[in-house]
Amino acid sequence: MNIDWKRNLMISWIGCFFTGASMSLVMPFIPLYIEELGAPKDQIELFAGLAISVTAFAAAIVAPIWGNLADRKGRRLMMIRASAGMTLTMGSLAFVPNVYWLLIMRFLTGVLSGYIPNATAMIASQAPREKSGWALGTLATGAIAGNLIGPSMGGALAELAGIKNVFIITGIVLFITALLTVFMVKEDFTPVEKQEMLTTKEIFARVNNVQILVGLFVTSLVLQVGITSISPILTLYIRQLSGNTNNILFVSGLIVSIAGVSAIISSPILGRIGDKIGNHKILLGGLIFSLFCFIPMGFVKTPFQLGALRFLLGFSTGALMPSINTLISRITPPEGVSRIYSYNQMFMNFGQVLGPMVGSTVAHSMGYPAVFWVTSSFVLFNICLSTFNFRKYLKKNTIS
Repeated sequence: MNIDWKRNLMISWIGCFFTGASMSLVMPFIPLYIEELGAPKDQIELFAGLAISVTAFAAAIVAPIWGNLADRKGRRLMMIRASAGMTLTMGSLAFVPNVYWLLIMRFLTGVLSGYIPNATAMIASQAPREKSGWALGTLATGAIAGNLIGPSMGGALAELAGIKNVFIITGIVLFITALLTVFMVKEDFTPVEKQEMLTTKEIFARVNNVQILVGLFVTSLVLQVGITSISPILTLYIRQLSGNTNNILFVSGLIVSIAGVSAIISSPILGRIGDKIGNHKILLGGLIFSLFCFIPMGFVKTPFQLGALRFLLGFSTGALMPSINTLISRITPPEGVSRIYSYNQMFMNFGQVLGPMVGSTVAHSMGYPAVFWVTSSFVLFNICLSTFNFRKYLKKNTIS
Protein backbone atom coordinates (compact mmCIF):
# COMPACT_ATOMS: atom_id res chain seq x y z
CA MET A 1 0.00 0.00 0.00
CA ASN A 2 1.29 3.45 -0.95
CA ILE A 3 0.88 5.54 2.23
CA ASP A 4 0.47 9.32 1.91
CA TRP A 5 1.93 10.14 5.34
CA LYS A 6 1.48 13.88 4.82
CA ARG A 7 -2.28 13.46 4.34
CA ASN A 8 -2.34 11.23 7.42
CA LEU A 9 -0.48 13.98 9.27
CA MET A 10 -3.06 16.61 8.24
CA ILE A 11 -6.06 14.50 9.29
CA SER A 12 -4.34 13.39 12.50
CA TRP A 13 -3.59 17.04 13.33
CA ILE A 14 -7.30 17.88 13.07
CA GLY A 15 -8.16 14.90 15.26
CA CYS A 16 -5.54 15.78 17.87
CA PHE A 17 -6.73 19.39 17.97
CA PHE A 18 -10.36 18.47 18.57
CA THR A 19 -9.44 15.75 21.05
CA GLY A 20 -7.21 18.12 23.02
CA ALA A 21 -9.87 20.84 22.95
CA SER A 22 -12.64 18.47 24.06
CA MET A 23 -10.56 17.46 27.09
CA SER A 24 -10.06 21.04 28.28
CA LEU A 25 -13.02 23.10 27.06
CA VAL A 26 -15.16 22.31 30.13
CA MET A 27 -12.79 24.10 32.53
CA PRO A 28 -14.31 27.61 32.36
CA PHE A 29 -17.88 26.53 33.09
CA ILE A 30 -17.75 23.14 34.82
CA PRO A 31 -18.50 24.67 38.26
CA LEU A 32 -21.59 26.40 36.80
CA TYR A 33 -22.80 23.17 35.19
CA ILE A 34 -22.26 21.23 38.43
CA GLU A 35 -24.29 23.88 40.25
CA GLU A 36 -26.99 23.58 37.58
CA LEU A 37 -27.08 19.81 38.12
CA GLY A 38 -28.00 20.35 41.76
CA ALA A 39 -24.77 19.65 43.62
CA PRO A 40 -24.60 20.96 47.23
CA LYS A 41 -23.33 24.55 47.35
CA ASP A 42 -20.47 23.69 49.72
CA GLN A 43 -19.21 20.84 47.47
CA ILE A 44 -19.17 22.52 44.04
CA GLU A 45 -15.39 23.13 44.09
CA LEU A 46 -14.77 19.52 45.12
CA PHE A 47 -16.93 18.11 42.32
CA ALA A 48 -15.40 20.56 39.81
CA GLY A 49 -11.89 19.39 40.69
CA LEU A 50 -12.96 15.75 40.42
CA ALA A 51 -14.71 16.31 37.07
CA ILE A 52 -11.55 17.80 35.57
CA SER A 53 -8.98 15.41 37.04
CA VAL A 54 -10.91 12.13 36.75
CA THR A 55 -10.60 12.14 32.95
CA ALA A 56 -6.80 12.42 32.99
CA PHE A 57 -6.57 9.85 35.80
CA ALA A 58 -8.69 7.32 33.89
CA ALA A 59 -6.70 7.93 30.70
CA ALA A 60 -3.44 7.32 32.58
CA ILE A 61 -4.66 3.98 33.95
CA VAL A 62 -5.81 2.54 30.62
CA ALA A 63 -3.15 4.02 28.31
CA PRO A 64 -0.86 0.94 28.42
CA ILE A 65 -3.84 -1.36 27.68
CA TRP A 66 -4.76 0.58 24.53
CA GLY A 67 -1.07 0.79 23.57
CA ASN A 68 -0.79 -2.99 23.76
CA LEU A 69 -3.88 -3.40 21.60
CA ALA A 70 -2.54 -0.86 19.08
CA ASP A 71 0.63 -2.88 18.61
CA ARG A 72 -1.55 -5.92 17.86
CA LYS A 73 -4.36 -4.40 15.75
CA GLY A 74 -2.96 -1.13 14.39
CA ARG A 75 -2.92 2.54 15.40
CA ARG A 76 -5.59 3.68 12.93
CA LEU A 77 -8.13 1.29 14.50
CA MET A 78 -7.36 2.72 17.95
CA MET A 79 -7.79 6.27 16.63
CA ILE A 80 -11.23 5.33 15.29
CA ARG A 81 -12.13 3.63 18.58
CA ALA A 82 -11.07 6.67 20.62
CA SER A 83 -12.85 9.29 18.50
CA ALA A 84 -16.05 7.20 18.25
CA GLY A 85 -16.05 6.44 21.96
CA MET A 86 -15.47 10.06 22.97
CA THR A 87 -18.25 11.13 20.58
CA LEU A 88 -20.68 9.23 22.82
CA THR A 89 -19.21 10.15 26.20
CA MET A 90 -18.72 13.86 25.46
CA GLY A 91 -22.07 14.26 23.71
CA SER A 92 -23.89 12.50 26.54
CA LEU A 93 -22.72 15.12 29.05
CA ALA A 94 -25.55 17.31 27.76
CA PHE A 95 -28.09 14.79 29.06
CA VAL A 96 -26.71 13.67 32.45
CA PRO A 97 -29.35 13.92 35.23
CA ASN A 98 -26.98 14.68 38.11
CA VAL A 99 -23.36 15.35 39.04
CA TYR A 100 -22.60 11.66 39.70
CA TRP A 101 -23.46 10.74 36.12
CA LEU A 102 -21.29 13.66 35.01
CA LEU A 103 -18.34 12.14 36.88
CA ILE A 104 -19.06 8.69 35.40
CA MET A 105 -19.13 10.02 31.84
CA ARG A 106 -16.00 12.10 32.40
CA PHE A 107 -14.30 8.95 33.71
CA LEU A 108 -15.43 6.98 30.63
CA THR A 109 -14.11 9.77 28.40
CA GLY A 110 -10.69 9.11 29.89
CA VAL A 111 -11.08 5.34 29.56
CA LEU A 112 -11.99 5.60 25.87
CA SER A 113 -9.37 8.22 25.01
CA GLY A 114 -6.13 7.47 23.18
CA TYR A 115 -6.41 9.30 19.87
CA ILE A 116 -3.33 11.48 20.42
CA PRO A 117 -0.74 8.83 21.43
CA ASN A 118 -1.87 6.50 18.63
CA ALA A 119 -1.78 9.29 16.04
CA THR A 120 1.73 10.12 17.28
CA ALA A 121 2.82 6.47 17.05
CA MET A 122 1.39 6.15 13.53
CA ILE A 123 3.09 9.30 12.18
CA ALA A 124 6.35 8.33 13.91
CA SER A 125 6.25 4.98 12.10
CA GLN A 126 5.36 6.50 8.69
CA ALA A 127 7.35 9.75 8.39
CA PRO A 128 10.85 9.52 6.88
CA ARG A 129 13.50 9.59 9.59
CA GLU A 130 15.05 12.81 8.30
CA LYS A 131 11.65 14.56 8.57
CA SER A 132 10.37 12.94 11.77
CA GLY A 133 11.13 15.98 13.95
CA TRP A 134 9.19 18.31 11.66
CA ALA A 135 6.30 15.82 11.29
CA LEU A 136 5.95 15.14 15.02
CA GLY A 137 6.44 18.82 15.79
CA THR A 138 3.60 19.72 13.45
CA LEU A 139 1.39 17.00 14.92
CA ALA A 140 2.16 18.14 18.46
CA THR A 141 0.77 21.60 17.72
CA GLY A 142 -2.69 20.04 17.29
CA ALA A 143 -2.88 18.63 20.81
CA ILE A 144 -1.07 21.61 22.38
CA ALA A 145 -3.32 24.14 20.66
CA GLY A 146 -6.44 22.14 21.50
CA ASN A 147 -5.54 21.87 25.18
CA LEU A 148 -4.62 25.54 25.53
CA ILE A 149 -7.27 27.11 23.29
CA GLY A 150 -10.01 24.72 24.49
CA PRO A 151 -10.94 26.76 27.60
CA SER A 152 -11.42 29.92 25.52
CA MET A 153 -13.49 28.02 22.93
CA GLY A 154 -15.58 26.44 25.68
CA GLY A 155 -16.25 29.74 27.42
CA ALA A 156 -17.23 31.48 24.18
CA LEU A 157 -19.48 28.61 23.03
CA ALA A 158 -21.14 28.40 26.45
CA GLU A 159 -22.09 32.08 26.25
CA LEU A 160 -23.35 31.81 22.67
CA ALA A 161 -25.11 28.45 22.68
CA GLY A 162 -25.49 27.40 26.32
CA ILE A 163 -23.49 24.88 28.34
CA LYS A 164 -25.44 21.76 27.29
CA ASN A 165 -25.17 22.61 23.61
CA VAL A 166 -21.37 22.87 23.95
CA PHE A 167 -21.26 19.14 24.72
CA ILE A 168 -23.50 18.34 21.76
CA ILE A 169 -21.32 20.45 19.45
CA THR A 170 -18.22 18.71 20.81
CA GLY A 171 -19.79 15.29 20.19
CA ILE A 172 -20.57 16.27 16.58
CA VAL A 173 -17.03 17.50 16.01
CA LEU A 174 -15.57 14.28 17.44
CA PHE A 175 -17.93 12.27 15.21
CA ILE A 176 -16.61 14.18 12.19
CA THR A 177 -13.08 13.35 13.41
CA ALA A 178 -14.04 9.65 13.53
CA LEU A 179 -15.40 9.81 9.96
CA LEU A 180 -12.29 11.59 8.67
CA THR A 181 -10.11 8.94 10.30
CA VAL A 182 -12.18 6.09 8.85
CA PHE A 183 -12.20 7.37 5.28
CA MET A 184 -8.99 9.40 4.91
CA VAL A 185 -6.34 7.91 7.20
CA LYS A 186 -4.47 4.92 5.76
CA GLU A 187 -2.16 2.49 7.54
CA ASP A 188 -0.31 -0.51 6.16
CA PHE A 189 -0.44 -2.69 9.27
CA THR A 190 -0.42 -6.47 9.57
CA PRO A 191 -2.25 -7.62 12.74
CA VAL A 192 -0.09 -9.62 15.13
CA GLU A 193 -1.34 -12.68 17.00
CA LYS A 194 -1.26 -12.25 20.77
CA GLN A 195 1.08 -15.20 21.30
CA GLU A 196 3.52 -13.80 18.70
CA MET A 197 3.78 -10.36 20.31
CA LEU A 198 6.80 -9.27 22.27
CA THR A 199 6.00 -8.71 25.93
CA THR A 200 6.30 -5.20 27.36
CA LYS A 201 9.39 -6.36 29.27
CA GLU A 202 10.96 -7.51 25.99
CA ILE A 203 10.07 -4.18 24.34
CA PHE A 204 11.83 -2.22 27.08
CA ALA A 205 14.82 -4.61 26.81
CA ARG A 206 15.12 -3.68 23.11
CA VAL A 207 14.98 0.09 23.73
CA ASN A 208 18.38 1.55 22.87
CA ASN A 209 18.67 3.56 26.09
CA VAL A 210 16.09 2.93 28.82
CA GLN A 211 17.62 5.64 31.03
CA ILE A 212 16.95 8.28 28.37
CA LEU A 213 13.45 6.89 27.80
CA VAL A 214 12.54 7.18 31.49
CA GLY A 215 13.99 10.71 31.47
CA LEU A 216 11.69 11.58 28.54
CA PHE A 217 8.70 10.21 30.48
CA VAL A 218 9.65 12.45 33.42
CA THR A 219 9.99 15.43 31.08
CA SER A 220 6.47 14.79 29.77
CA LEU A 221 5.13 14.73 33.33
CA VAL A 222 6.95 17.93 34.33
CA LEU A 223 5.76 19.68 31.16
CA GLN A 224 2.13 18.95 32.06
CA VAL A 225 2.68 20.00 35.67
CA GLY A 226 4.00 23.33 34.41
CA ILE A 227 1.06 23.81 32.05
CA THR A 228 -1.68 22.86 34.54
CA SER A 229 -0.35 24.03 37.93
CA ILE A 230 -1.56 27.55 37.15
CA SER A 231 -5.15 26.49 36.33
CA PRO A 232 -6.61 26.51 39.90
CA ILE A 233 -5.17 29.93 40.76
CA LEU A 234 -5.05 31.84 37.47
CA THR A 235 -8.30 33.78 37.78
CA LEU A 236 -7.59 34.66 41.42
CA TYR A 237 -4.00 35.68 40.64
CA ILE A 238 -5.12 37.93 37.79
CA ARG A 239 -7.72 39.52 40.06
CA GLN A 240 -5.00 40.15 42.65
CA LEU A 241 -2.71 41.68 40.02
CA SER A 242 -5.34 43.88 38.39
CA GLY A 243 -7.30 44.86 41.46
CA ASN A 244 -10.68 44.51 39.69
CA THR A 245 -12.97 41.85 38.27
CA ASN A 246 -13.91 43.45 34.94
CA ASN A 247 -13.56 40.92 32.09
CA ILE A 248 -11.57 38.63 34.38
CA LEU A 249 -12.81 35.43 32.70
CA PHE A 250 -11.93 36.77 29.26
CA VAL A 251 -8.47 37.87 30.42
CA SER A 252 -7.85 34.51 32.13
CA GLY A 253 -8.84 32.59 29.01
CA LEU A 254 -6.62 34.82 26.88
CA ILE A 255 -3.60 34.29 29.15
CA VAL A 256 -4.12 30.52 29.12
CA SER A 257 -4.56 30.39 25.35
CA ILE A 258 -1.74 32.75 24.37
CA ALA A 259 0.83 30.03 25.08
CA GLY A 260 -0.89 27.89 22.46
CA VAL A 261 -0.29 30.55 19.80
CA SER A 262 3.49 30.60 20.32
CA ALA A 263 3.57 26.78 20.57
CA ILE A 264 1.81 26.47 17.20
CA ILE A 265 4.34 28.87 15.67
CA SER A 266 7.41 27.20 17.15
CA SER A 267 6.76 23.43 17.13
CA PRO A 268 7.23 22.69 13.40
CA ILE A 269 10.18 25.10 13.15
CA LEU A 270 11.95 23.70 16.20
CA GLY A 271 11.16 20.16 15.07
CA ARG A 272 12.88 20.86 11.74
CA ILE A 273 15.88 22.43 13.53
CA GLY A 274 15.99 19.40 15.82
CA ASP A 275 16.28 17.14 12.77
CA LYS A 276 19.47 19.03 11.88
CA ILE A 277 21.20 19.72 15.21
CA GLY A 278 19.72 17.01 17.43
CA ASN A 279 16.35 16.87 19.20
CA HIS A 280 18.05 16.32 22.56
CA LYS A 281 19.66 19.75 22.26
CA ILE A 282 16.31 21.38 21.44
CA LEU A 283 14.71 19.62 24.42
CA LEU A 284 17.41 20.75 26.83
CA GLY A 285 17.24 24.30 25.46
CA GLY A 286 13.45 24.29 25.83
CA LEU A 287 13.70 23.23 29.48
CA ILE A 288 16.23 25.97 30.26
CA PHE A 289 14.11 28.59 28.47
CA SER A 290 10.98 27.49 30.38
CA LEU A 291 12.86 27.90 33.68
CA PHE A 292 13.64 31.52 32.78
CA CYS A 293 9.93 32.04 32.00
CA PHE A 294 8.52 30.47 35.17
CA ILE A 295 10.70 32.23 37.75
CA PRO A 296 9.72 35.84 36.86
CA MET A 297 6.00 34.90 36.76
CA GLY A 298 6.06 35.08 40.55
CA PHE A 299 7.31 38.68 40.41
CA VAL A 300 4.93 40.18 37.83
CA LYS A 301 2.89 43.26 38.70
CA THR A 302 0.26 43.25 35.93
CA PRO A 303 -1.78 40.68 33.97
CA PHE A 304 -0.06 41.91 30.79
CA GLN A 305 3.36 40.93 32.15
CA LEU A 306 2.00 37.48 33.06
CA GLY A 307 0.50 37.11 29.58
CA ALA A 308 3.79 38.11 27.93
CA LEU A 309 5.69 35.48 29.92
CA ARG A 310 3.04 32.86 29.11
CA PHE A 311 3.46 33.71 25.42
CA LEU A 312 7.22 33.16 25.72
CA LEU A 313 6.61 29.94 27.65
CA GLY A 314 4.70 28.60 24.66
CA PHE A 315 7.92 28.59 22.64
CA SER A 316 9.48 26.19 25.15
CA THR A 317 6.35 24.00 25.00
CA GLY A 318 6.74 23.98 21.24
CA ALA A 319 10.32 22.79 21.68
CA LEU A 320 9.62 20.05 24.20
CA MET A 321 6.74 17.98 22.79
CA PRO A 322 8.15 17.30 19.30
CA SER A 323 11.59 16.64 20.78
CA ILE A 324 10.19 14.11 23.24
CA ASN A 325 8.15 12.33 20.57
CA THR A 326 10.98 12.27 18.03
CA LEU A 327 13.52 10.94 20.54
CA ILE A 328 11.08 8.22 21.63
CA SER A 329 10.57 7.17 18.00
CA ARG A 330 14.34 6.91 17.46
CA ILE A 331 15.16 4.71 20.46
CA THR A 332 12.06 2.47 20.37
CA PRO A 333 11.75 -0.78 18.35
CA PRO A 334 9.00 -0.48 15.69
CA GLU A 335 7.03 -3.45 17.02
CA GLY A 336 6.52 -1.73 20.39
CA VAL A 337 6.17 1.93 19.45
CA SER A 338 2.49 2.21 20.45
CA ARG A 339 3.12 0.76 23.88
CA ILE A 340 6.03 3.09 24.54
CA TYR A 341 4.00 6.13 23.44
CA SER A 342 1.12 4.95 25.63
CA TYR A 343 3.43 4.96 28.66
CA ASN A 344 4.54 8.45 27.76
CA GLN A 345 0.86 9.45 27.54
CA MET A 346 0.34 7.89 30.98
CA PHE A 347 3.04 10.14 32.45
CA MET A 348 1.47 13.16 30.72
CA ASN A 349 -1.93 12.30 32.18
CA PHE A 350 -0.50 11.91 35.66
CA GLY A 351 1.13 15.31 35.19
CA GLN A 352 -2.30 16.75 34.35
CA VAL A 353 -3.62 15.30 37.63
CA LEU A 354 -0.60 16.36 39.70
CA GLY A 355 -0.30 19.91 38.31
CA PRO A 356 -3.59 21.34 39.68
CA MET A 357 -2.94 19.57 43.00
CA VAL A 358 0.49 21.19 43.27
CA GLY A 359 -0.90 24.59 42.25
CA SER A 360 -3.79 24.63 44.71
CA THR A 361 -1.76 23.19 47.61
CA VAL A 362 1.18 25.58 47.20
CA ALA A 363 -1.11 28.58 46.67
CA HIS A 364 -3.05 27.76 49.84
CA SER A 365 0.05 27.37 52.01
CA MET A 366 2.59 29.74 50.44
CA GLY A 367 0.71 32.18 48.19
CA TYR A 368 0.16 32.52 44.43
CA PRO A 369 3.73 33.55 43.39
CA ALA A 370 5.15 30.44 45.08
CA VAL A 371 3.27 28.24 42.57
CA PHE A 372 5.59 29.42 39.81
CA TRP A 373 8.72 28.99 41.94
CA VAL A 374 7.78 25.46 43.00
CA THR A 375 7.06 24.64 39.35
CA SER A 376 10.52 26.07 38.54
CA SER A 377 12.08 23.61 40.99
CA PHE A 378 10.44 20.73 39.05
CA VAL A 379 11.90 22.13 35.82
CA LEU A 380 15.36 22.61 37.38
CA PHE A 381 15.36 18.97 38.50
CA ASN A 382 14.38 17.96 34.97
CA ILE A 383 17.22 20.02 33.46
CA CYS A 384 19.73 18.26 35.73
CA LEU A 385 18.29 14.84 34.90
CA SER A 386 18.25 15.52 31.14
CA THR A 387 21.81 16.93 31.15
CA PHE A 388 22.99 13.78 32.94
CA ASN A 389 21.13 11.48 30.53
CA PHE A 390 22.30 13.33 27.40
CA ARG A 391 25.91 13.83 28.57
CA LYS A 392 27.30 11.35 26.03
CA TYR A 393 25.33 12.82 23.13
CA LEU A 394 25.56 16.61 23.57
CA LYS A 395 28.39 16.79 21.00
CA LYS A 396 26.45 14.62 18.55
CA ASN A 397 23.44 15.51 16.39
CA THR A 398 21.45 12.33 16.96
CA ILE A 399 20.42 9.79 19.54
CA SER A 400 19.62 6.41 18.05
